[in-house]
Amino acid sequence: MGSGVVLRVAIGMLGALLLAWLLLVVYLLLRKPERGTAREALRLLPDTVRLLRRIAGDSSLPRGVRFRLWLLLGYLAFPLDVVPDFIPIVGYVDDVVIAGAALRSVVRRAGPGTVRHHWPGTGEGLAALWRLAGLPGEPPPTTGAEP
Repeated sequence: MGSGVVLRVAIGMLGALLLAWLLLVVYLLLRKPERGTAREALRLLPDTVRLLRRIAGDSSLPRGVRFRLWLLLGYLAFPLDVVPDFIPIVGYVDDVVIAGAALRSVVRRAGPGTVRHHWPGTGEGLAALWRLAGLPGEPPPTTGAEP
């Protein structure tokens, strides 16, 4: 393969990545969170991170579910995002959208009972997480915080 072909492929891949990034930014700008959503999400952040870590470490779940959650945790921990966090509002929306998509995927594969079993917070917090992530149905009933 000649260097001209390699260069064209590299430019094509770079262009495709740039286009995908621009489409994501436009999507995030159009799908702005409601007022108070960011505050509620920040309040739930510690419990949500513990939830994701617990589910990712649960060896009884399918490997694909755990792998997606480890990828999500890596993405959230990595300092560079698709949309930098210093951009007001939109900077954190990509994290919320990606985390919501991962949670919806986990609930579909593992079931809502798994999320409830691993949820470290209160029932009110679980209901708020359910709303924020756009999870299907209602969260399973809870009796309060687990140890």
